[in-house]
Amino acid sequence: MGKIIAIANQKGGVGKTTTAINLAATLAVLEKKILLIDADPQANSTSGVGVKADQITITTYDCLTEGTDPKLGIIKTDTPNLSILPSSIDLVGAEIELVNAEGREYKMKNVLEGIKDEYDYIFIDCLPSLGLITLNALTAADSILVPVQCEFFSLEGFGKLKDTINLVQQSLNPNLAVEGVLLSMYDQRLRMANMVLEEIRHIISDRIYETIIHRNSKIGEAPSLGQPVIIYDASSKGAINFLNLANEFLSINENIPAFIK
Repeated sequence: MGKIIAIANQKGGVGKTTTAINLAATLAVLEKKILLIDADPQANSTSGVGVKADQITITTYDCLTEGTDPKLGIIKTDTPNLSILPSSIDLVGAEIELVNAEGREYKMKNVLEGIKDEYDYIFIDCLPSLGLITLNALTAADSILVPVQCEFFSLEGFGKLKDTINLVQQSLNPNLAVEGVLLSMYDQRLRMANMVLEEIRHIISDRIYETIIHRNSKIGEAPSLGQPVIIYDASSKGAINFLNLANEFLSINENIPAFIK
């Protein structure tokens, strides 16, 4: 049975989509069968793995609002073992359309119920808000992975997200666990970043990944070519960071210890 992980943080610009694309792709390169669900109307995960608009027929929107079989929309990417259920700007309307729907918080769970056994891991790239679509993702997920930027404002946003997680656990998904907190966009040359890093580690009691995602030009360049960084430049610092993260992820979930320094 595949494990479903929501990648979420209601604060924008923390590396959420970058994490979703690159962790999913790196695990795929490590021969895990991966499905990425793009649940953000900006559709950055969709373009970031190289899927073009003319390839898309069915999106996350159709599955959530119409109950369309997700198998009809899933697209295999150029990265071996990585598939995606794409998104589009139509997803903006889903928040409104689902408001009065019966079982509105369980739409994503129902969408994934019939396909989760076909993948080792399913990652949901959530939009940067705590609205109904993100609530759906948290209700469907086994766990949540939280990217946190190395800046002080990230701490306030994380606190709000923890409150939401607690509410979901109490009323919708009692089995939702925190997969881990990922420190991202770290620049070791900046004194402030180092201060924030220590402060975050001190304040956040949830499990924090040992791996830190550093600022790296290759991570920023790769999406413009529709490629994960592991495909764009496997020898780059960014690719090594995500290889370490993928291996740390597997060491937790499958007891597979291996790190690339």
